[in-house]
Amino acid sequence: MKKLTKMVLLCVMLAMTATQAMAQKWEHLADTPQMGWNSWNKFQGNISEEIIKGIADAMVEEGLLEAGYTYLNIDDCWHGQRDADGFIQADAKKFPSGIKALADYVHGKGLKLGIYSDAGTQTCGGYPGSLGHEYQDAIQYARWGIDYLKYDWCNTANVNPIGAYTLISEALCDAGRPILLSMCEWGNSHPWKWARDIGHSWRTTPDIWCDFDSLRLFPGYSQFGVMQCIQFNDTLRQYAGPGHWNDPDMLEVGNGMTENEDRAHFTMWCMMASPLILGNDLRNMSDATRRIILNKEMIAIDQDPLGVQGLHYCDLDGLSFWFKPLSNGDWAFTILNPTRSDVKVELNWQDFNLTDTEVSGKSTSFDNIIYKVYNLWTHKMEGKTSKKNKVERDVTVKSRDVVSFRLIKS
Repeated sequence: MKKLTKMVLLCVMLAMTATQAMAQKWEHLADTPQMGWNSWNKFQGNISEEIIKGIADAMVEEGLLEAGYTYLNIDDCWHGQRDADGFIQADAKKFPSGIKALADYVHGKGLKLGIYSDAGTQTCGGYPGSLGHEYQDAIQYARWGIDYLKYDWCNTANVNPIGAYTLISEALCDAGRPILLSMCEWGNSHPWKWARDIGHSWRTTPDIWCDFDSLRLFPGYSQFGVMQCIQFNDTLRQYAGPGHWNDPDMLEVGNGMTENEDRAHFTMWCMMASPLILGNDLRNMSDATRRIILNKEMIAIDQDPLGVQGLHYCDLDGLSFWFKPLSNGDWAFTILNPTRSDVKVELNWQDFNLTDTEVSGKSTSFDNIIYKVYNLWTHKMEGKTSKKNKVERDVTVKSRDVVSFRLIKS
């Protein structure tokens, strides 16, 4: 009996190993980090067909589609019940025309439609989860014309995350429609170590909330401010790259922080090669919010095809210094000031001769190369770097803000 038990266990282990080895996903859907919009940060469960259509209109009219924001994603609370055959249906009151008709509308705008589900028995909002219905749900999403799935992790007691995400990834592939898989288990099982061939991005943090530098605590879980998300995400850069991205959660730009904080938030997500998923009401934006989320030169840093997450190089006088190698030999350079006071720093480029040995192998080589210095927020050239060991300039970084340059190889 013991021998038989051991043989059975061995067969199960071999089968699991084979399943993981065969894990696949749709390729080339996220060669650069995905960009789009999601309903949760602003609307949470108060979503409707009317709101989603209005957001689709705004994404085109405000120039967001042109800037690269492609996905329009419906988060939790869209669900109705399953039909007699087990296929999930949309809430008929919120989405009276159905998801297929909504997808057609969104596609007609040149956008792609995303949807939400959960690996457990219920979603975080208490609606039907996908556990036990993974292949049915994938088929339904393909029938509807869905392009993106955010897959959450509530109500998953005794569910194995590697198995659960492998299963939904294979189901999406078998359904026959290219669907980007955004994994959202909050980094609990360190997905960056095992999910490269399963999902296109994985959350590295708990949920974000609209605050720059504080936690919000609830029984059993917490929400992170912008700085906490950065601090959790910045040590994982070796796991990110084309087709597989670290995700420190969606953007809160335009939801109530100051302009400085919003600019720093957006800049750091671009420096970290993070997915850029907006979460504000695009139908009603301030000019400051528009300037931030439509900064195409900063977006180009995020979308650089080299696909390297930025390096948190050092901290000095309360400031954080970041470098991101770019595909054409340029570098993005950002000074982040998370403090509550403006800070002046003397820049000597020779202090930053570095080689990114961890990921790209690229070197700044300020002692051998002269770069043109382009300010990514003022959109002005600000001179050149020097090969000499001297203070080049004084830079003042405002409180909870950034100074960010593209260093253009001459």
